[in-house]
Amino acid sequence: MRFHRSWRSLSAVMASGLVFTAITERAAGSPVSSAKSEQLYELIGNARFVDLTHAFGPGIPHWRDVGDETVTTLYDYPQSGFRIQKFCHVGQWGTHFDPPVHFIPGARTLDNIPPKDLFLPLAVIDVHARVAADPDYAVTRQDILDWETRNGPVPARAFVALRTDWSRRWADQKAMQNVDASGVSHYPGWSMEAIRYLYEVRHITANGHETTDTEPGVVVTKNDYPIERYILAHDHYQIEIMANLDQVPEKGALISVGVPKVKDGTGFPVRVIAIIP
Repeated sequence: MRFHRSWRSLSAVMASGLVFTAITERAAGSPVSSAKSEQLYELIGNARFVDLTHAFGPGIPHWRDVGDETVTTLYDYPQSGFRIQKFCHVGQWGTHFDPPVHFIPGARTLDNIPPKDLFLPLAVIDVHARVAADPDYAVTRQDILDWETRNGPVPARAFVALRTDWSRRWADQKAMQNVDASGVSHYPGWSMEAIRYLYEVRHITANGHETTDTEPGVVVTKNDYPIERYILAHDHYQIEIMANLDQVPEKGALISVGVPKVKDGTGFPVRVIAIIP
C-alpha cells in the first residue's frame, strides 16, 4: 500500500492508529510488521524536518534572574587526543522543557514524562500580525476558534505552539525582554481563556511559545505566573523559547521532543523538531 506524501495521508494514518499502534507495539516488546515500518518510514523518514530549537551557549537570552552559562574544557586534543567539556547552566536554558514539578512540589519530573507525550500532532496558532501591532498581545479564545474555522477542531493530545515571530529577536536579550523606561517588559503571551479552552475543551497534551515566559511581559514584570502555574498544576508540560514556527503549517505537522531523562529533573534544554509531510 502506498501513501502520498501529504498531510492528508499522514492524518489518515494517524487517525487509523498506525503510528501510535506501531510505537505502542515497539514499547511493549511486540514485533512491528515490516509493512508498518515501511509505511512509517515513507511518511516520516521522507518528510520535511524543521528545527524549532535555538542553539544555546553563553550569552543567549534568558530569564532575568538566572546567571549565564559557562563552558570549561577539561580535556583537549593536543594533550589527550580527545575533547571533553563541562557545561554549567540552569535547567530552564535556551529552548527548554518545563515539566509539572517546575512549579508544583511532588509533580512529575523529566524522567517521568512518557515517550508517547513527546511525539504529538502539532497545531500552530499564528498571531504574529497582531503582535506586530501590539507587543503586549495575549492570544484569545477567539483566536483559537478562528483557527478551528479554517482547520477543524484542535486535535486531542496535540502540542499547540503559539507563533508570534518574537524569535526573530533572537539572540538579543534586550530585544527579547523589550523593557520600557519604567522597567516593564513588553512581549506577547498566552491568555488564561485560550489555555483553558485548549486543555479543558480540546484536551491537548502540551503547549509552547517563542518568548521566555508563558504570560505576556506586562504580567511577568509583576512576578505573577498564573497561566504557567495552571498548565503545570494540571500535569501538563510546556516548551519555551521555540524557533522557526514561521516555517510550519497551522495544521498537519507532527512534533518530536527530544529531552534528556534527567532523574528528578525540573527542566532542561530540548531539541524540538517539526515533521512536515
